[in-house]
Amino acid sequence: MDKTRTTTRVAITLAATSLLLSGCGTTNKVGDWIRGKNADAGDEASIIGAPSADSYLSDLYELNAGDERKKANIASDAETAARLTPGPSTKLKLALVLATPGHDRYDPARAATLLHEILDQQPLLTSAETSLATIYLASVERLSEATDEASRLRTANERAAASEARAASSRISNLEAENRRLRDALAEAEQKLEAITSIERSIRNGE
Repeated sequence: MDKTRTTTRVAITLAATSLLLSGCGTTNKVGDWIRGKNADAGDEASIIGAPSADSYLSDLYELNAGDERKKANIASDAETAARLTPGPSTKLKLALVLATPGHDRYDPARAATLLHEILDQQPLLTSAETSLATIYLASVERLSEATDEASRLRTANERAAASEARAASSRISNLEAENRRLRDALAEAEQKLEAITSIERSIRNGE
């Protein structure tokens, strides 16, 4: 229950942010959109066949709150639609799906590429679509930067650990070699001492 409420709040926040960024204007207009009224009716009508923001956010909500089968279906449908009827809207839906974690087709790098391509066709997008594309592109790029930094640090740590391991191995090898040298020297000294002792014993016996 808590997880569902949290996901719902995320979806509502994203929706409100998208409308604000698209220049929808007033607080009342945002409130109308959140309550299900079509605040972008005029804008959506200017691009024939353009999906409403609701159609995007509904899929994004299900990718966060739905079961695994529903997530797989949404991802598969988005991929198929973008392939069979390529266009800014179908590519945007696919990009948003790829940019949303929690399912097998999550691919932020590919999502970023698609979002750049989509924003290059901004005249073919509604203001809500432009806002969604802009918000998600910023998100995946920040995530990519954080991932690259984490990878760089992990690589640096691995290299430092490997270097330390090599140094430790070298020190151990040197100590083992020194121990062998000391053991050999001790054995040689004991043999010499035994030889001297035998000579002294022979001398005493001869007297």
